[in-house]
Amino acid sequence: MSRNSVKDFAPVCPIPIQEYPYVLMAHGGGGKLMHQLIGKMFLAAFRNPILETQHDAAVVELTGKRIAFTTDSYVVRPISFPGGDIGSMAVYGTVNDLAMAGARPLYLSAGFIIEEGLPMETLWKIVTSMQKAAQHCGVQIITGDTKVVDKGKGDGLFINTAGIGVIEHEQKITPRNVQPGDVILVNGDLGRHGMAIMAVREGLQFESAIESDSAPVADLVLELLRAGIEIHCLRDLTRGGLASALNEIAEAARVRIEVVEKAVPVREDVHAACEMLGLDPLHVACEGRFIVFVAAKDAERTLQIMHGHAMGAGVAAIGKVIGSDSPLVTLKSVIGVNRILDMPSGEQLPRIC
Repeated sequence: MSRNSVKDFAPVCPIPIQEYPYVLMAHGGGGKLMHQLIGKMFLAAFRNPILETQHDAAVVELTGKRIAFTTDSYVVRPISFPGGDIGSMAVYGTVNDLAMAGARPLYLSAGFIIEEGLPMETLWKIVTSMQKAAQHCGVQIITGDTKVVDKGKGDGLFINTAGIGVIEHEQKITPRNVQPGDVILVNGDLGRHGMAIMAVREGLQFESAIESDSAPVADLVLELLRAGIEIHCLRDLTRGGLASALNEIAEAARVRIEVVEKAVPVREDVHAACEMLGLDPLHVACEGRFIVFVAAKDAERTLQIMHGHAMGAGVAAIGKVIGSDSPLVTLKSVIGVNRILDMPSGEQLPRIC
């Protein structure tokens, strides 16, 4: 081998560190790997202008009306947990996705993938939980499907849902509408859903039980819209938590976002549980929490309206959009130091939604 060939040799891994030949649990975790999977496979294959908005629900125009359409699947383990179960969460999660497009939820579908051997009593509890949740949200489950798989192949029960809602205002609520100067608010404390699931799984005991925050937020969003609040974007904080949601929006809008750490509401017991498990509460999924980007002129009024609603009683202004120079999210720490708040690279908490 010549001297030049040795000099020019640069070892290259045949599989780059974030490129894998098989699907990993991390590909469903809401972090970088999931976004690479979506971008390089699904978005690349199915590309169209509606899909490229990459919002929680697609918005289409039918017979002169704007309609929001979304779908989701639920594989949470265990299927019942403090504060909820897979049935109510499937309804609330789908309703919330429609609300993030500014839609009034109307109709849902429900597909059940049931493992052979699941007790009928358990299935009935989940079905009645879904019915009560739908009634609470003012939606109807109008179509569905049932499949049964072999024992040991389905982990009890999986549920797939789709939802349709109607948009009754003129605002266009998408990540690309975020602008410098926007104020970011969150409707309550973070991390409870993920910690409620992990406490059950790991047998963790705290002085007070941590219950999931699973709940519908559509009514609160519609109240903001009725009040004429100028909303630029909404995003619910599911997989990947606050950090993933902010990074997704920063990337889509090509803006720089600054979050103030001491302004982010996290309960002490949730913070302690996260420390025990080596987790960052800003990366932990919620099921009843969302962020709203509003014009600065409406920030104070938004706070007041949200604070007066049961689902916004813990509202906090946590940051703002400070520029459009580059897509970046930074966190100003309690000691005044700024650091990059990146989305998680992989899977922190599998199977929590």
